[in-house]
Amino acid sequence: MIARTARALWTSALLAGTAPLLAGAAPPADPAPERGSRAAGIPVKLDTGAIARSRFGNDAPWYAERIPFFESADPKIDAVWYYRWSIYRAHQRDLGAKGFITTEFADDVGWQREPYASLNDASGFHIAEGRWLHDRRFVNDYIDFMYEGGNDRHFTDHMADSTWGRYLVDGDSAGVTRHLKVMRHIYGLWEDHMDWSKGLYWVEPLLDATEYTVSSIDASGGEDGFGGGHSFRPSVNSYMIANDRAIARIAAMTGDTALADEFEAKAKALQARMVADLWNPELEHFTDRYRTHNEHVSYWDFIRARELVGFLPWMFDAVPDEAKYAQAWAHLLDPDGLAGEAGMRTVERSYEYYMRQYRYLGDARECQWNGPIWPYQTTQVLTGMANLLDHYEEAGPVTRSTYMRLLRQYTQLHFQGDKLDLEEDYDPATGKPIVGLDRSHHYFHSGYNDLILTGLVGIRPRADDVLEVNPLLPKAGDPDALPWFHVERVPYHGHMISVTWDADGSHYGTGAGLTVAADGKVLAHRADLGRIEVPLARKAPAPIVREIDHAVQLVRGNYPRASASSGAEAENLHDGIDGRLWFYPELPNGWTSAAGTASQWYAVDFGAPQPVSSVKLAFFDNGADIRAPGRVTVEGWEDSAWRDLGSATPLANGVTTLNFAARRLTKVRAVMTPTHGKAIRIAELKALSER
Repeated sequence: MIARTARALWTSALLAGTAPLLAGAAPPADPAPERGSRAAGIPVKLDTGAIARSRFGNDAPWYAERIPFFESADPKIDAVWYYRWSIYRAHQRDLGAKGFITTEFADDVGWQREPYASLNDASGFHIAEGRWLHDRRFVNDYIDFMYEGGNDRHFTDHMADSTWGRYLVDGDSAGVTRHLKVMRHIYGLWEDHMDWSKGLYWVEPLLDATEYTVSSIDASGGEDGFGGGHSFRPSVNSYMIANDRAIARIAAMTGDTALADEFEAKAKALQARMVADLWNPELEHFTDRYRTHNEHVSYWDFIRARELVGFLPWMFDAVPDEAKYAQAWAHLLDPDGLAGEAGMRTVERSYEYYMRQYRYLGDARECQWNGPIWPYQTTQVLTGMANLLDHYEEAGPVTRSTYMRLLRQYTQLHFQGDKLDLEEDYDPATGKPIVGLDRSHHYFHSGYNDLILTGLVGIRPRADDVLEVNPLLPKAGDPDALPWFHVERVPYHGHMISVTWDADGSHYGTGAGLTVAADGKVLAHRADLGRIEVPLARKAPAPIVREIDHAVQLVRGNYPRASASSGAEAENLHDGIDGRLWFYPELPNGWTSAAGTASQWYAVDFGAPQPVSSVKLAFFDNGADIRAPGRVTVEGWEDSAWRDLGSATPLANGVTTLNFAARRLTKVRAVMTPTHGKAIRIAELKALSER
């Protein structure tokens, strides 16, 4: 029995005034919070505008309007929090009429889905992070894209589960139920990876986004491992359990009880098979079993080493709350096992082919999962650990101090010296990036801010009208304790939530303890760390406001089509209207002019008249050879002539917007005056109309 059950029943009864009817239920283990206590004072309020400016410079308006704001006693966690929102922004690709999707690689890779540059393996992280934004358009568009043909099953995923998780935050029932039919269809397609004799799903590790695992390396006799090694894995089976449950819950929302019962039964059957057959009693860990049979490995044999993937069942609450399973977490903490000096090893150090490098791109080492730290699985394991600490009675050797120590270890991976740049994978002994390729900078294959909100802060999203907060912090005096934190402007069920922890009350001066507020009103306070559950009536989610960018060129050579006064190479022209926008110097992107004092222009031909009411220009500036222009004038082609639409002094590394009455334009053009003869780079030009 999960510990949370009795407490949740007691709380629900108390709120309903029926607590005496639950004579057999234990009272909450934690002291009851004081609702609206004056000891909490008034809610803390940050200067979010100043924070946005200090963190994001001229690009601050994008963040100030959209993100929750967080601060704590750990400046590195704070820095990574804001850096991760910059990663999220950078990976929003505008597809024009199709809206936004979230990318994994900032620029093109050969295995992406063309022409969108999408991949589905990290979609769960993308949705989990984006569900906390005020602007619901990004996640909404991305889910629509994936369920309207964008999910090609290139990799395994838990899309239905993550779509349900988004509903738990924003409460948009229409946004989740409208995809039920396609969810069922995609679920059914995975029957091509079901072994009916075993009642389990199998997958090639490469299709699981994890090449060079134990199963694939050993299936090759240690000679390779990029492909092959088909096996029954804890990952794909956990994903499908989670998708089963999500479909069941969404079906129940629509009133289809038969479908809900069918998928709940599927989840229970698959969970029973996974726990019974993928638990390796010799290794005391969930491990792969081979589906492959050859001269090196045999069908149904367990693999011979522990991998980090064995913790994924906890990410989806698919493990019984029993001590024998919880003891598996000891392997994560063992320096001779999965605990690297700088982070979590993907396979234990004793494995014969641990950290053997098989694959290179030129002289650079390529991606492998035979030991390196991957933020992808680190996120999964920390999510599972948060579940373990929040609502399992049996946590084995894991404590809240463990969680914070490993969260800080993960935080440190984002730093390259004093510079923030998350890359693909890392050496577990040194914490240094392994792949080191241009494509790897600012890589979005993992989560972080969702870990902060659901783990450290402890907001546990729910389907009912209750706000639950349980920060996973150790008590004061522990070396991994955090004496204070505050987060505000967190969207939840149509409200704006804030959570404040101040161990002794000295930092914020509004009282010692934990305070939860909604819409500027304190809801509950307690003097110590612990769980708070308070009723919070659901409100309708904020409406989604959309604009269409008519300038996006998805297919090179097609309309819209760019031209320029200089720098007219096809790829250079395309980069200014490719739907991507960031200001990272490590990742050059955008149209770049020649250097010189002559006026420069960059134009976009839509191919047909389009309604345009604003033009946005993002100018990159490195303070050296590329500078924002001194002046920009925007013109529109109307009635066979260029018409002046307005002028502005451009922002460097920010967005310059010119608004005007809607006009039907065939082309737009930015005419620019260079600064000190330096080159100009337009990271992105957008020509917008409201949908």
